[in-house]
Amino acid sequence: MIQKNNIPVRYILKENSWIARIAAWKLNAASVAMVLGHTIHLHNTTKEVFLINTQWLKHELCHVRQFEQHGFFTFLIKYILESIRNGYYHNKYEVEARLAEDE
Repeated sequence: MIQKNNIPVRYILKENSWIARIAAWKLNAASVAMVLGHTIHLHNTTKEVFLINTQWLKHELCHVRQFEQHGFFTFLIKYILESIRNGYYHNKYEVEARLAEDE
């Protein structure tokens, strides 16, 4: 568990996730971490490698917080609509997560 502003952030890491494998294929990426709720799904990386990459961890924990803030299904819908309207890179939730990498 990591803390953000003294508030604990709960998360679960799932290695070899088929969901993350599909995301890697779609993004044409060698390795991927993606969040659904409190679970960070990993493809082609280990928990150990992921956890030592603090920027990557902070990025994904931002998405965990976004799920907590908006609710599971509401956030999924908002995230998908934002991606359709603005693309993955300019999706405001991705922008927020990239900014969180340096906090």
